[in-house]
Amino acid sequence: MKKTSVTRGGSNIFADLGLPDADEHMLKARVVLIIGKRIDQIGLTQQAAAKRMGITQPDVSNILRGRFEGFALERLLRFVRALGSDVEIKVKRPANDDGRKHHEGRMSLTTA
Repeated sequence: MKKTSVTRGGSNIFADLGLPDADEHMLKARVVLIIGKRIDQIGLTQQAAAKRMGITQPDVSNILRGRFEGFALERLLRFVRALGSDVEIKVKRPANDDGRKHHEGRMSLTTA
């Protein structure tokens, strides 16, 4: 019998895959989940959602199916707003910032 090893992934599949800009990819994916939930919450068809968002129905379909490479984070956040949700952006210092060491900041998303 062949042994198979399993490695537990982290909280960001894009980082686990070694993709550049992994935090941004994860953030965009989470925003797309919010878009899908919001469309369901307010009972919109993809056509009606597309009209509110100012895009075509095939674009809505692609976004909801995970094909959102051509959509900037800013544009995805505009779609969230067009669907009636508020967006709040917060910039903060890292918890262990001593001001001397270079630290690349992280991006995350909190939903309410």
